[in-house]
Amino acid sequence: MSNRLRDTILIQGYILLVMAAAMFIPCCIGFTNGEDDAASAFALTMLFCFITGCCIVKYWKPSPARVKARDGFLVVFVSWMLASLIGAVPFFASGAIPNFIDAFFESCSGFSTTGSSILTDIEVLPRSILFWRSFTHWLGGMGLLVFVTALLPYLGISGQNVANAETPGPTESKLTAHFADTARDLYLIYLGMTILETVLLSISGLSWYDALIHTFGSVGTGGFSNYNASVGHFDNPLAEWIIIIFMFLSAVNFNLYYLTGRNGLHVLAKDNEFQFYTGIIAAVSGLIFICRSFTDGFAGFSSLGEIFRDTVFQVVSIITTTGFMTDDYDLWPTFAKMLILTLFCVGGCASSTGGGLKCVRILVAIKLVSRGISLKLHPRRIASVTVNRRELSNDVVINITNFIFTYMLVLGTGFLLISLDGFDFISSLSAAASCLGNIGPGFGQFGPAMNYAAMSGFSKLICAGLMLIGRLELFTVLVLFSRHFWNPNKCY
Repeated sequence: MSNRLRDTILIQGYILLVMAAAMFIPCCIGFTNGEDDAASAFALTMLFCFITGCCIVKYWKPSPARVKARDGFLVVFVSWMLASLIGAVPFFASGAIPNFIDAFFESCSGFSTTGSSILTDIEVLPRSILFWRSFTHWLGGMGLLVFVTALLPYLGISGQNVANAETPGPTESKLTAHFADTARDLYLIYLGMTILETVLLSISGLSWYDALIHTFGSVGTGGFSNYNASVGHFDNPLAEWIIIIFMFLSAVNFNLYYLTGRNGLHVLAKDNEFQFYTGIIAAVSGLIFICRSFTDGFAGFSSLGEIFRDTVFQVVSIITTTGFMTDDYDLWPTFAKMLILTLFCVGGCASSTGGGLKCVRILVAIKLVSRGISLKLHPRRIASVTVNRRELSNDVVINITNFIFTYMLVLGTGFLLISLDGFDFISSLSAAASCLGNIGPGFGQFGPAMNYAAMSGFSKLICAGLMLIGRLELFTVLVLFSRHFWNPNKCY
C-alpha cells in the first residue's frame, strides 16, 4: 500500500475519534431533553466512529516516509469529506432532515462555516440537533486538522504540509519551533475567545444554550442560529454589539494575536491587511448608513441608532462571512445591496476563520493595478509590490493572481450549473458566490429571509461542493483532478 494511502487512513482514524468525542455533548442534551430519536442517532453514530477509529489507530501504522505536500492535499480533502458525511448522519438518522442530500448539505454548510440552510422552520428541531448543527461551525472554524495536527508528531507524521493544505489564506507560517506547538497555541486563543463571548452573551441576557449556539456561529464565522429570525430574534442591542465585536475579531489573522501578545498592540495596528480590513468595514458601513438614512428620511435619533447598528452588523457579518442576520438587507436600497454584494468576494483576513478571497489578496491585486498604471506613466521605473514593508516575490504575486482568476472561474462554473434550476440571475449568482465564499445568505430566492430548500438535489450537491472548495482554498481540491497528482514521478 502506498505511503499516502496509509497515512491518509491513519489520520481518518483520529478524525473519527474526534467526531465521536464531539457528538458526546449533543447526545447528552438529547437524552436530558427526552429527544429519544436524536439521542439514539448520536449514540449510534458515536459508537460507530469510536469503534472504527480505535481499530484504525490500533492496527494501522504510519508510513516511514515523510508526508509530502501532495499527500497533505489528499489528507485534507478526505478528512473534510468524511467529517461532512459523518456529521450528516445524526440529521438523517434522527428524522430531523429525512433526505440525506439535504442532511449532507446542512453538514457541509456547518463544517465549512458557510451557514446556508435548507431548513424552513429551524425552531421545531430538537435542541440536540440544533446544538450539533452549530457546533460543526466551531469544529470547522479553526480547522479539524489544525486540532489533529497537534497529535501528528506523536504519530511520526509531519504536520506542516497537512496544515498548509487546510489553512485559509495565502501563507501559513510557524509561530513556534514546532508546528504542533503552533496548532495548540492557536487553538488556545480560539478557545479563549469562545469562552469569553459565551460569558458576555449570557451576561447580556441570553441563556447559556443560546449563548453557546451564537458563540459557535460568530467565533467560527458560520452563522447558524437556533431561531428563524437569527440574531434579530432577541431584539437585544447589547448582544448584537457583542456578536459584532467577536465576528470582527474572528476574521482577523490569528497569527497576529499570538504576535501581539508577545510584542505589543503595534503589531496589529501596523499590519497592512488589518488596516485594509478595518478600512473596508468603516467605509462600506458609512456609505450604507448614509444611503439608508436618506431613504428613511431621517426618522428620528432612535431610528438612526437602530439603522446604524443594523448596518454595521450586516456589513461585519457579510465581510467576515458569518451570515448572522438582524435585518433583511434584500429590502435595502439598490446602492446598499450592491455594496453588500461586493463584500461577498472580499472575505476576512488570511489565517482567520473567515472565508472569501481574503483581504490580503484583494490588497495585493489593488497594488498590482496601481503598479501597472505607474509603469504605463514611467516605463523604466522599478516598482515592487510590498505588504508590511516587505517586497513580495514574483512567485507569491503570481500565486495570488492565479488564485483570484481561479476563484472567478469556479464561481462562474458554479453559477452556470445552479442556473440550470431556472432561478433568476441574481439568485443563482448570489447562491454561488455565497457558497464559494462561505457566507450563507444570498439575494433573491436565497436572501436573508429565505433558504436553499427550493434547490434540486443536483444544485444542493453543487453548492455543497462549492462550500468545501471555498473552505479549502480551491487548489487543495482542484489539484486532485490533475493526472499529474496521481503520478508519483511528476508530483512532489
